[in-house]
Amino acid sequence: MREDEEFFELMEADGVRPIKSPQRVHSYGSARPRHDPKHRARRLAALGGSSDERMPLTPEYLLDPLDPIEWKRDGVQEGVYRNLRLGRYTVDARLDLMHKGLAECADELVEFVQQCVGLGIRTVLVNFGRSRHSDSHANRVKSCLDIWLRALDEVMAYHSAQPQQGGTGAIYVMLRKNSQQRQQNLERHQNGRS
Repeated sequence: MREDEEFFELMEADGVRPIKSPQRVHSYGSARPRHDPKHRARRLAALGGSSDERMPLTPEYLLDPLDPIEWKRDGVQEGVYRNLRLGRYTVDARLDLMHKGLAECADELVEFVQQCVGLGIRTVLVNFGRSRHSDSHANRVKSCLDIWLRALDEVMAYHSAQPQQGGTGAIYVMLRKNSQQRQQNLERHQNGRS
């Protein structure tokens, strides 16, 4: 038996447990280039769509670069949405889409959202950068995000960030609870009724 294994067994016998690292979302580069159409088609199929309808790479219209964007699903409480809008929720994960192509942004967004929901992360910040020109790359990403986020079932609401966290160059996104969180919520409310 190695020395370090003996040490860990001795520590465990005394009741010492390793510290669990906090859950984090890591975005790893894919072995396949992001611009590969087959990779994009598989990603869209995983979303439930078989075409580019849900995640178009060219927005129908460009938003004003200085205007905030906002949206919420039916059923999201006004108080919850107001807290999201005001940046009162802790941002547990961030995605940086600056200086990335639209196809890569779409792929990274989908992967990031799915990873966050799997880890039980509810509030995230997506940073895409600011611009004053409507035809800039940052504004194209912003205009696409306004479409893409609505298409993702995991997204409950989003709003442009507060100025100290990126302003109109970033978006707060509230994600749906995963199945484990929904079950815990149900149990908590059922115990309260007894």
